[in-house]
Formats: sequence, C-alpha cells, structure tokens
Amino acid sequence: MNSDRVMKGLQQAPHRSLFNALGFTEEERNRPLIGIVSSYNEIVPGHMNLDKITEAVKLAVAEAGGMPVVVPAIAVCDGIAMGHIGMKYSLVTRDLIADSTECLALAHAFDGMVCIPNCDKNVPGLLMAAARVNIPTVFVSGGPMMAGRIDGHKTSLSSMFEAVGSVSAGKMSEEKLSEFEEKACPTCGSCSGMYTANSMNCLTETIGMGLPGNGTIPAVYSARIRLAKQAGYAVMNLIKKNIRPRDIMTKEAFMNALAMDMALGCSTNTMLHLPAIAHEAGVDINMEIANEVSARTPNLCHLAPAGPTYMEDLNEAGGVLAVMSELVKKDLLNTSLITCTGKTVKENLEGVYNKNPEVIRPIDNPYMQSGGIAVLKGNLAPDTGIVKKSAVVPEMMVHEGPARVFDCEEDAIEAILTGKIVAGDVVVIRYEGPKGGPGMREMLNPTSAIAGRGLGSSVALITDGRFSGASRGASIGHVSPEAAVGGPIALVEEGDIISIDIPGNALNVKVSDEELEKRRKNWKPREPKVTTGYLSRYRELVTSGNRGAILEIPRS
Repeated sequence: MNSDRVMKGLQQAPHRSLFNALGFTEEERNRPLIGIVSSYNEIVPGHMNLDKITEAVKLAVAEAGGMPVVVPAIAVCDGIAMGHIGMKYSLVTRDLIADSTECLALAHAFDGMVCIPNCDKNVPGLLMAAARVNIPTVFVSGGPMMAGRIDGHKTSLSSMFEAVGSVSAGKMSEEKLSEFEEKACPTCGSCSGMYTANSMNCLTETIGMGLPGNGTIPAVYSARIRLAKQAGYAVMNLIKKNIRPRDIMTKEAFMNALAMDMALGCSTNTMLHLPAIAHEAGVDINMEIANEVSARTPNLCHLAPAGPTYMEDLNEAGGVLAVMSELVKKDLLNTSLITCTGKTVKENLEGVYNKNPEVIRPIDNPYMQSGGIAVLKGNLAPDTGIVKKSAVVPEMMVHEGPARVFDCEEDAIEAILTGKIVAGDVVVIRYEGPKGGPGMREMLNPTSAIAGRGLGSSVALITDGRFSGASRGASIGHVSPEAAVGGPIALVEEGDIISIDIPGNALNVKVSDEELEKRRKNWKPREPKVTTGYLSRYRELVTSGNRGAILEIPRS
C-alpha cells in the first residue's frame, strides 16, 4: 500500500510517532489510509451540509476497515461572487483545488480518497486531482437545493437574477423582488436547476466516479447521508479490487459523459471542465467531437433555466441512470465500462427505468433530435464558441444584428439596465477571457438583465468569457481565441453586423477578410488588468477556453 511509505519499517519510526501524536492506534495505522477530501465551509450554501456528509463517509470507511483522515478543499460560491471582482476568483480555484489535493494525497501517502464536492469548480478540480493521483477514489456530492416556490410555481436562483432586470424595466415591484429574495433559495445544496454544479455532479455519476444518485438526491434528503456511507464502503471495495480513477476515466467514459451532457442539457461550463479533467487523465477531448456527439444524441431534459423542471423532479423520475436507460435504447452509451460501484455501467442499469416521461422525454419523443450544446465556428470564433442551444428560443436560433461592443462586463450591464440595448442588438463583451479577465468571469448578470427586460427573444450576447449554467437565451461564450491574445473578437467594431446560425454551427462578423486584417495590424495588446498575486500567475499560464482553460507552462 502507498501508506507503507509512512507506516512500515525502521526509517518510518518518526512518521509513526507523528501518527501517535494524532491519536491513532497501532491497529488504525495498519489499515488503508483514506483521505476524505471535504469541501465543507460556511460561506457556500451548497457546502454548509458537507460536515454531515463527511462524518457519514468517515464512519463507513472506519467500519469497512479503513483509517479515515479528513482534509480540506476550498470552494467559491459563484452566485455570491457574481458581478464583481469575486468572479475573477471562481474558475481559477479549479486548479488550486486540484493542486492542493494532489499535494495532500501524495505528501501523506493516501491509499484511497473519498472526494466530497458540490459546487461549480471544486467538482472538476477534485476530478482533476483524482486523475493525477490515481489512487482508488469515490465521489459523493452534497446534493442539489430544493426549488423555491412563489405564487404556486417553482423557482430558482436564475429567476432571482432575472427579477432584478424586471424591476429595472418597471415590470416588477421591489416588494415582489423581496419575496423572491426570501423564497428563491430555500435550502442548502447546489442551486436547484441544471446549472454548472448539478451538471458536473450528474456527469461525475455518468463517468463512473460517483455512485448512483450522486447527481440528483436532494441535499436535505436523508438518502444523501446513506449515499455518503455507501461511498465509504465503496472506496474500500475499490482498494480490494485495485480499481483506480484512470481505469474508470477512459476515453469511452468521457464520450458517455458528452452524450449525457447533450441529453440532459447541461451548462456550457462542462465544455471547459470535461477537456480539463480528460487532460489530467491522459485523454484528449477535442471540442469538435461535441458537435458529432450532439448530432446523434437527442435532448431529453429541459431543466431550469431551459424549462420548468428542477433537480428534485429529475431525481423522482429516476435520476441520471434513468436518462442513461433511455440513451442505451439506441446504443448511445458504452455500457461495458467499469465504475466506482465495482460494476459495469450495464450492471448499474439493471432494473432502471424512466419514471416520468414528462421530466425525462422518451428517446423516441425528445425535445430536440440533437443535443443541448452546440459548438460554433467562423471568422469571429476560428477555434470555438459555445452555446446552450436547449435554452435558446426558436426565433434566436438564426439571428443577425448590429454589434454593441463593451470591453468589460460592468459597462455592458449598465447599458442593458438603462435601456441602451434594444431588440435586434448583439451585445459583445470582450477582454473577459481566461487571460483577459483574468479568470474568465461568468456573465449571469447581463444575460439575466436581458431576459428580465423582456429581450431574451430578440437580443444575443457574445463573449470570450463564459456563462453560468443559470444563463439562458442566445448566449455564446468561450469565444476563442480571446480578445487578450488578439482573437477576432478584439477586432469587432460598434455596428458591425454579426451573424449567428446555431443549427449551422456558425458565428461570423460580416466584415471582409481584408478589413479584418487591416484592423489586426492596428490592434495593440491591452495592459493586464491584474499584475500581482495569484491572478497574475494564472494569467501567464492559462490557455484559451477551447482547450478547457488548462494551465500550461509557456514554451520559450
């Protein structure tokens, strides 16, 4: 076992003395050393219940013959960080989490891990760490929040942000806004729609790193505590069978995840995280693959913000496995792959069925014949642009309009909220990419303001930044190359006509090649917005959005 390096032999006597100082007995020192990587904190609503999850895992690991040790992982609440400098510190934590977990696991010679994430960046960050460290690992998330209820209808955080736009447009009173504040987020858990956190927890289950129910059992259900105990038992089983993350996170498993991404209508942020996780697992995922997978994978779910159903509804309909059971009817998943249950996908699906065809459309009656995400290319996005097409209204699938250009998110929000953006416009927000931000901020505030002012069916938004999973509408992000490195989005001028063709996977600015080249020659790089601290180091190492915003040492 890995822990023999700190437990066995004459030279390890000093190490054993330190375990004695921790209060561990000789019997405990002879057991497999299991790191329980807990993201518990008191600032993220999705994490405030992780202390209970952690204790349940710890109990089960000890009961199954392991030596559990709890270690921390950080997390940022994207909702609280939204719309100010805090959002620059969201995506960047993904790599901090991966790095710190690698450090803890290897420095202390863990034999296995149970990772307990819940929100947007610490799910992929811990998956990246698991792929690097490659010791038997199981994931158990904190679970989704229950939906809020206002006037007899379910609601969520995306409705909360859109309500702000409605108040600014005079369509909602401030008294009603206060009611939204009180009721939109009623429990602990990751926000209740198919936003980034829930998308990644569902895909963790699909890949095989989380037990059945990981993505959908609500945070407040006792079934979540039982799942945590099962995760503790499962990691000990993986150690006995020597099943490791790279045995599970294969190229075929990532292809399964992409298919489920399309069927579920997941957040566009998955197009950043899946390539980054795959990279750590030694698997190359080219974003061109996404359109190929989308073309053959029907979209079966319209969870908020795309539709009126929520994670609690998906759970009652049978959860992630029920969606998978629909996809296997047309051989859209590889079911021979091993998972953290110690069984194959096929074995996990035995007896599973779709319990609610209104929440999970049957494979022969999908919302769309193609998947929920599209990758766009063209002279405005030579590498890629990403859109959650399952959340785009039909009249915006093809659109042309004049560019309204802003060099930061704040300027765009001010223009939207003061009525300077009108029907037909294409809002362009640039210099907000991985390097330009730095940190590739989410744009939930401007997309929600557009929707709240009643412009969701007539105004598009394009950015080299990214979007929250709570965003909806013709919101195209991850435009690569980004403005900070001289990508074409930096060359767009006010009034240029932008052409969007989502069914045709195209994104273009209607300017001649000659004119673009002339503008390119006159373009000059911007001074960095941040020159000190972690963000400045991140800016130097981060790659573009189409590569998953991974960190890479520049070649000389």
